[in-house]
Amino acid sequence: MMSNEEPAAGQLLPWVERVSAFCVDEWGLPPITGRVLGWLMICDPPEQSAGEIADTIQASRASLTSNMRLLTSIGLVRRARRPGERTAYYRIEDDAWQKVIQRKLDSLGAFNDIAEEGEALAGRAGTDTARIKVAKESLTWLRDIAVRNPR
Repeated sequence: MMSNEEPAAGQLLPWVERVSAFCVDEWGLPPITGRVLGWLMICDPPEQSAGEIADTIQASRASLTSNMRLLTSIGLVRRARRPGERTAYYRIEDDAWQKVIQRKLDSLGAFNDIAEEGEALAGRAGTDTARIKVAKESLTWLRDIAVRNPR
């Protein structure tokens, strides 16, 4: 029998921890940053105060504040105030994941420039440049696939 009730935060936290583990393993982010992202993807209402987030993911306010500052500065999370309230609320940006992917694609393009510089320094021949060329070709291939197959 299915219930129409919303799940309690405690039921959602194992999923939030999975998101956090992914962010740690794949992107080298601190666990709390992954927890914030996971919670803001699944919470209801989608806007949460820092206190609500900290209480739910069991983080200190100081640690949460620095992570929220990071996430807002890179454009993944938006901070807003409601009229007549002093409390700030946070929400994951609707295009947060597109921003993450675009940054990764941009970094692949930036590596291409670095690889070309390395090839020039090594003289574009020999085993030194062969390793650079393999890296450059692999990353260019990945970038080209993503550009050819946009979402």
